[in-house]
Amino acid sequence: MDIVLIGGLWLDGSAWDEVVPELRALGHRPVPVTLPGQGDGSVSATLDDQVAAVLAAVDAASGRPMVVGHSAACTLAWLAADARPEQVAKVALVGGFPAADGDRYADFFELKDGAMPFPGWGPFEGPDSADLDEEARLRFAAAAIPVPEGVSKGVVRLTDERRWDVPVVLVCPEYTPAQAQEWLDAGDLPELARAKHVDLVDIDSGHWPMMTRPAEVARLLAEAAAETGS
Repeated sequence: MDIVLIGGLWLDGSAWDEVVPELRALGHRPVPVTLPGQGDGSVSATLDDQVAAVLAAVDAASGRPMVVGHSAACTLAWLAADARPEQVAKVALVGGFPAADGDRYADFFELKDGAMPFPGWGPFEGPDSADLDEEARLRFAAAAIPVPEGVSKGVVRLTDERRWDVPVVLVCPEYTPAQAQEWLDAGDLPELARAKHVDLVDIDSGHWPMMTRPAEVARLLAEAAAETGS
């Protein structure tokens, strides 16, 4: 199965470099996406540009792909399901949840010179970064790509209710499936609360498991792909 891989804020397609060979070994075709404004040199990219790049990968896939979003890019994966509900076989959300219609995409941190740079490790102290040693933190920060304002402040638009028919697997890294279920039950995750099929799976990692637990990420994604019946 083709598996489209979308990294979160400040990441390009290389975020999945250690997951890609593991998925190939498990019989799948990984398709890591380098998003406009996050690795292609563009500083004026918009959220619409990023959605278009994801949809291009979906449209180029062989058969019906699974679309994987990490962190903020869980919204991009969900936007793909909204735009291609009959084409996306499953959505996998790693360490994040889709924004609702009308929300800003990722208006989380201060802008500088028209982009949102990595804010340092302060906001991510604790479970998010507990499995990253100092060397890994330095590498991450050095490679982090400021996210253009047109992306971070882009408004999410969801239009097709058939997105709720697309199966979802929620991969829970720095929080547990039990915590995620509590948020679902409390109505804190409105898009997922209306999804008709949501599975929750655990991974013992921080917020970036594709870097710290790549083999396990690949295994979980391969299991999710197998369950689609494709």
